[in-house]
Parts: sequence; C-alpha cells; structure tokens
Amino acid sequence: MLRAIALSVFLALSLAVVANALALRPAQAQEVLSPNPDIEAVIGGQFDAFRAEDVLEAWEFASPNIQGLFGSPERFGTMVRQGYPMVWNPGEVNFIDLQQLGGLIVQRVEVIDQNGTLHYLGYAMVETENGWRINGVQVLDAPTFGA
Repeated sequence: MLRAIALSVFLALSLAVVANALALRPAQAQEVLSPNPDIEAVIGGQFDAFRAEDVLEAWEFASPNIQGLFGSPERFGTMVRQGYPMVWNPGEVNFIDLQQLGGLIVQRVEVIDQNGTLHYLGYAMVETENGWRINGVQVLDAPTFGA
C-alpha cells in the first residue's frame, strides 16, 4: 500500500516537472519550423510501440532525462497508461507543426482517441548522440482560429 502511494506521488511530481518544462509562455519567441521526418518517426515509433503494448520499445524513444526521471520502463509505462490514455491506445495520429519555442523544439500532434475525442499534444524533443528523443509531453489546449 505504501509503495503504491509512493509511486503515485512520484508519478504526479514527474508529470508536474514535465508540464513545467513544456509550459508555453506568451513572451517566448515562437518560430514554425519545416517538418522534420526524423522527429515524426520517433514520435510515430513510440505510438506504434504503445499500440503494441511494448513498453520496452516505447522506452527507447524517451530521452535520457525522461529515462532518468522514471528509472524503469515499467514505471514509465504505468505513467503513460494512467496519465496519457490517448497516447497508450491512440486511434488516429496527425502531425500538426514543429515549433521552436525559446530553446525548446516542440512537435504539435493531434490525436483522436479510440472514443473519437480529439486531443492536442506538445512533444518536447531533444537531439542526442543517438538521434532525436522525446523529452516530455504536454496536453495542449485546442487551437483557436481567428475571428
């Protein structure tokens, strides 16, 4: 019981750290970049791994920072299953745009879950010696279109 409570607290704190790192501040310079097939392949590969419930493969797409934060593929999988069900079992996935926000590279993704609900996610990406890796995900507000 105590272990379950500790894991829940750990996961909640981890999500808060990732959300804070991805918080989009209005004062930040924002630049839309050209699509990056390597970034899309990494995110798409992780979606495919989660669809197959292959947590070990999904873990490989996470950055060293995220791997260090969660410590094991099992904890990582538990966090995604509980906190991001639209990522764990997505229906349709569409890449919207790639943005540079200050020092962050963020790929915006539209996900339609198995119930038909639309979600927008911001994937913070980091380039490592092993290629692009996912450094955090934040649920975003739906885009608004001008009046």
